[in-house]
Amino acid sequence: MAPKEATARIKINRFLEGAGWRFFDDANGRANVVLEPNVKLTAEDLYALGDDLEKAANGFVDFLLLNEQGKPLIILEAKAESKNPLSAKEQARKYARSQNARFVILSNGNIHYLWDLELGNPSVITKFPSPTDIGNHYAFAPDAKRLANEQVGLDYIALTQMPSYAQEVGWKFEAERTAFIDKAKLRFLRRYQQRAIERVQEDAKKGATRFLFEMATGTGKTLTSAAVIKLFLKTGNARRVLFLVDRLELEAQTDKAFKAYLRNDFTSVIYKEQRDDWRKADIVVTTVQSLLFNDKYRRFFAPTDFDLVISDEAHRSIGGNARAVFEYFIGYKLGLTATPKDYLKHSGGPGTRDPRETERRTMLDTYRTFGCESGEPTFRYSLIDGVKDGFLINPYVVDARTGVTTQLLSDQGFVVTTTDGEGNELEEAFAGRDFEKKFFAEPTNRAFCKTLLEHGLRDPISGEFGKTIAFAVSQNHAAKIVQILNEMADQLWPGRYKSDFAMQVTSHVADAQRMTVNFANNNLGGHSDFADNYRTSRARICVTVGMMTTGYDCPDLLNLALMRPVFSPSDFVQIKGRGTRKHNHTEEMFDPARKAALGAVNKTVFRLFDFFANCEYFEEKFQYDQELKLPTPSAMPLSSGGDDGGGNSTVSGGTGSYEHFDPDDVVSQVETQIGAQGMRIDRELFGRFEDAARADTKLAELVAAQNWEAATRHVIEEIFDKPNEFYTLEKLRNAAGVDRRITVRELIEKAFGFIPGFKSKAELIEDEFQKFLADQKPEEADRIREMRYFFEAYVRDANVRAKIDAGHFADLNVNPTFTTRDLKEVPAPWRKRIPEYIKDYVSLNPFL
Repeated sequence: MAPKEATARIKINRFLEGAGWRFFDDANGRANVVLEPNVKLTAEDLYALGDDLEKAANGFVDFLLLNEQGKPLIILEAKAESKNPLSAKEQARKYARSQNARFVILSNGNIHYLWDLELGNPSVITKFPSPTDIGNHYAFAPDAKRLANEQVGLDYIALTQMPSYAQEVGWKFEAERTAFIDKAKLRFLRRYQQRAIERVQEDAKKGATRFLFEMATGTGKTLTSAAVIKLFLKTGNARRVLFLVDRLELEAQTDKAFKAYLRNDFTSVIYKEQRDDWRKADIVVTTVQSLLFNDKYRRFFAPTDFDLVISDEAHRSIGGNARAVFEYFIGYKLGLTATPKDYLKHSGGPGTRDPRETERRTMLDTYRTFGCESGEPTFRYSLIDGVKDGFLINPYVVDARTGVTTQLLSDQGFVVTTTDGEGNELEEAFAGRDFEKKFFAEPTNRAFCKTLLEHGLRDPISGEFGKTIAFAVSQNHAAKIVQILNEMADQLWPGRYKSDFAMQVTSHVADAQRMTVNFANNNLGGHSDFADNYRTSRARICVTVGMMTTGYDCPDLLNLALMRPVFSPSDFVQIKGRGTRKHNHTEEMFDPARKAALGAVNKTVFRLFDFFANCEYFEEKFQYDQELKLPTPSAMPLSSGGDDGGGNSTVSGGTGSYEHFDPDDVVSQVETQIGAQGMRIDRELFGRFEDAARADTKLAELVAAQNWEAATRHVIEEIFDKPNEFYTLEKLRNAAGVDRRITVRELIEKAFGFIPGFKSKAELIEDEFQKFLADQKPEEADRIREMRYFFEAYVRDANVRAKIDAGHFADLNVNPTFTTRDLKEVPAPWRKRIPEYIKDYVSLNPFL
């Protein structure tokens, strides 16, 4: 036996023993026979099975794994470490057929494939299945034909919610049908959702095991997923489903939806809340981060535990280390994404150094992961499709320009003439990128706010100003806008809001994340008192920089205001997408009689106030098809989506700053309803990542070698604090919109694709809380949620921390985020032990 093959066999022996198998070798040098632990077989028993037990047509089986009845179960083909185990695929298939074994393992000691001959292709496994794991999976009998033949009507989910709905009186009388559906909360598939499921059936029948849905935000990916889950569970093509999300708040949201849609037939649990009982569930919902923590997915799960794995926002939830979780489990895979891949056009092609080529490959990797190597998803439904079919809304754009912004956006810029100390006349030009950075104009900010309040849509039920998000240049700019809006609101509605009309929701504001949730739930600042029995937020406008963009779901938004220039197409699409969802405002009414009298009061339009010609820029000026040249570090801003965005004017500001005091009013206001064809950016999406680090050859070499210490030193010495862009860690943090301190290494890892993004405070707290649970193992499993809330409040809120440490618990009564009542919900022993644990084990530095 060659040395490399012998080494591989030694490793395989260890893996098998570690998985609970035991070896049976007779004295005749036959192939390794491997048994389940409880099997009692003698050499005579084995010979009774046949003299050619391990012999196949073209050789001998390397390892033969027997089940508890002593029958062949798995053929394990071992190759030398230097060989690809897949090279033995056909040979192992023949061996398996000759022994009537269903499973094949192909291994070279370093990489291993498990192949269920009745289900698709070999899958990479990171640990060997135990006898129990493979035994349980043996009982699983998938049938793609049965899956393909299942009838999936538009009422596929409704039939689970109420099997007899068609016989109900409320359904039979068409005049009562809408009210009946609303009361019973029945959900019917739309035709395009049904078509997505049909595509899965068609592809599965052809042997596909991986699928990708590219569906725009607001088109019902969760409902469609629920129908796919029912399809697989009902037809026996899955025994248990894993649904992966990438953010904590989506965990509860998704589980709640699955319970509403499927609870009559199937059970859904959140893994962290049912750590000991999850195996009893049909659907397990969890964050990727939870499974990654301490390799939990390897330690507590077998590769065969889930027969269908669904990845929400697949381009993020399977990026970086999360890919290991996704690939660990064998079986069917479905990815969901709202981000189209075709946003990079005409890049230089493979082998070039066009930065967009790297981005194109990164994006297409998601498609390859789901078996869509051609770049075409299993099913696609775009924003334009949604608008055309009447399910989504395109914006009504209000392009409003003041005298000052008109000059700032011009080719010449806003030219200021000054004199130096010697009386010499100097001219300095400021561009749009300089607004609220070098060029300050209080009258211009007031003109923005006045225009928004005068022309913004009103709430159709209460008549008050419609819910709005305004996007500012920076934290300081957001504070200014909030102050102006509240002053104006007090003049328009004296005594009504008391400075709660507009609120700053940025990373520097305490508990900003919870504020975003409260705004979506119509409880920011409490409830409005404009209309009785109607729930809407007292705060009407959230002013942010970059927090409420990606993934923020607030369908009753009526206005968006861009009080800053935007230079990234992906940022612009995300911001615009916050308003595209439809909404029935009467859903928030408490009085059934009035609700019935009003009927549906639907949101049919939203207004996008554009004070910096962003729509015009992306429609007419942005060079989607420009083949980019390799930029130099000084020419590439890291990001344009945060506090330190770039610019879209050819004029660059000077080195000084200027404050403009002259009156400023809107001089041009053009209003345009975007038609069914959508904006150009919707048709031809393109994302540029102008990251100086990627253009630095030396840094790329250090990263390739994973010499992180040297790479960090190189960035600090060679890229930071240089002329033109003048990168600093704080500027880059603000540009990225991160709500915590980040390290230089994190910046490098993000730039080169080692991590999909920066973890927020909430995500870091969740990681720390999971460590706490694993370490402390609290027995009060039914109070985990309350303990998590206490843990988060103590870490996040310095005021809460001070009051708890001082024992002033009564003072929590007036605390807005964590009250005495919340503390009483925490089991008594943990009111002391949680703070002690945090002091001992959690670094608070990232949260300061």
